[in-house]
Amino acid sequence: MNPPSATHTDVGVPQIPAATSSTDASSAFGRWMALIAALLGWMFDGAEMGVFSMVGRAAMQDLLGISGVPTPAQEQQVGMMFGVVIAVFLVGAATGGVLFGWLGDRIGRVRAMSLSVLTYALFTGFCGFAQSPLQLGALRFVASLGMGGEWSLGVALVMEVWPNRSRALMAGLIGAAANAGYLLVGIIGICLTAMLTTFRTSFLEMGLSESLVNMLLANKGWRLMMMLGTLPAVLTFFFRMFVPESEKWEQERGRGGTSMWLTTDLVGVLVGAIGPGLIVWVWADSRVDNTWRIVGTIFGMFVAAVGYIYPVLRFLQRTYAGSSAANNQTGRTIRRMLLAACLSGVALIGTWGSTQWAMTWANQLSEQDKKVAAATEPVAADASVEPHWFTSGMATNPREYTQIATSVGAIVGTILAAMMGDWFGRRIAYCVLCLLSFLSVLWFYQFHAHFGVEFLFASFVLGACTASFYGWLPLYLPELFTTNVRATGQGFSFNFGRILAAIAGLQVGALLKLVAEYKTYAGLQGGYPVACSIICGVYLVGMALIWLAPETKGKPLPE
Repeated sequence: MNPPSATHTDVGVPQIPAATSSTDASSAFGRWMALIAALLGWMFDGAEMGVFSMVGRAAMQDLLGISGVPTPAQEQQVGMMFGVVIAVFLVGAATGGVLFGWLGDRIGRVRAMSLSVLTYALFTGFCGFAQSPLQLGALRFVASLGMGGEWSLGVALVMEVWPNRSRALMAGLIGAAANAGYLLVGIIGICLTAMLTTFRTSFLEMGLSESLVNMLLANKGWRLMMMLGTLPAVLTFFFRMFVPESEKWEQERGRGGTSMWLTTDLVGVLVGAIGPGLIVWVWADSRVDNTWRIVGTIFGMFVAAVGYIYPVLRFLQRTYAGSSAANNQTGRTIRRMLLAACLSGVALIGTWGSTQWAMTWANQLSEQDKKVAAATEPVAADASVEPHWFTSGMATNPREYTQIATSVGAIVGTILAAMMGDWFGRRIAYCVLCLLSFLSVLWFYQFHAHFGVEFLFASFVLGACTASFYGWLPLYLPELFTTNVRATGQGFSFNFGRILAAIAGLQVGALLKLVAEYKTYAGLQGGYPVACSIICGVYLVGMALIWLAPETKGKPLPE
């Protein structure tokens, strides 16, 4: 009796298809290897992004030579430089998304993924040796090239090798894996803080100079956290040894479609990168007035869009040359790229313009609470009583506990968001996610004046709502593009949104000065909660924008 054919349900964990031949078994093995490799890549991707959100403020203080609690003026300087480095990172990710997406469509998903992971792993580690904010920004830029590419390549690979019925679950796992990386960073940060004294002793016993040890361990050991980013480099060997190439891409190469991607077209990407570079400069340089900043931002976005789209445009022109459908196919693809970039931009602006500052905000609230407690609370009658491990840990590691709370929420949110897209349709799900994100940001920043358990619960809700898009986007973006442009198309769509997010991130530094006198409903004076609450208004734009996008529920991936 022959074994039953393979089936996959719409919900639940997909089962490995029953093999009727060695070919079927090989296909099932390759499918799971591709998923495991991509999930590991996204997890380290998330860790690479999360590490700077957690240690960036400490890094800026260290590199700017600011010790102790910063003054308001110093905090503005730290906030501005923190925003600039984040913006540079996002610009690099946008460039890398197009660059490595092009490479994935040209030489294959797996080989391009190997190169992207190696790039972000090595240069994240090099960040631990930076001696100035400029050096750190340059290293973060190169690292982000690989990080931006890995996202689009992994999504294309997984969505192409798994059946259509599994797409929602796969998309949820993609988002969950990235946020598991954030969670991992938070846990490692707590462990690292507890072991700094042990590391100091060990390093000195190894013969390292005291000045070098002081540098490595300064400001809660942020340099060691960055150096740990080299660990994903081992994934490159896993990719090359066990992960098979996408059959859809192999078929496209067999038809000669991949040969239409030409290296000379990458000049567009190089020119395009000048645009966001200009945007970062006009907002980072205090000598530039607001009029020129607006002009520079508009011009920079135009240059970036034209430059990044250029390789796809040339590819489509060569592919459909002489065909009556050439203009329709080219116009349809470009329109979808731009619309999807705006949808991604809403999610990314919300994340990098508000949620990513939660760790910095938690640290400030914790420091504020400590000062108030020291000034007003009497000494405990029984000083021998140790505080509870959880509350003691929160006071020592506010950034790490906040990152853990937002990450756990994000893992839940990304899986639910992908399933919502399958249950209710892509457009309704996106609209609901925008509304929930808008409300969660306002609740988090406007109604929490102290760091504690309630703050961490709000962080969980914040992460669940605002990160939910990263389960929805891997579900929706691959459905917009054909196989021959899928990696590049969704690479542009997701990562161009990072340029929009970079602009929003830079506004936080500028808004800190403008809103200094305003108060939140919790009575807090200006600063991060007011600035981030203003930026979250972008979710209202997303609620209207989604209805311009096509509904793709129940449709197979376009060939």
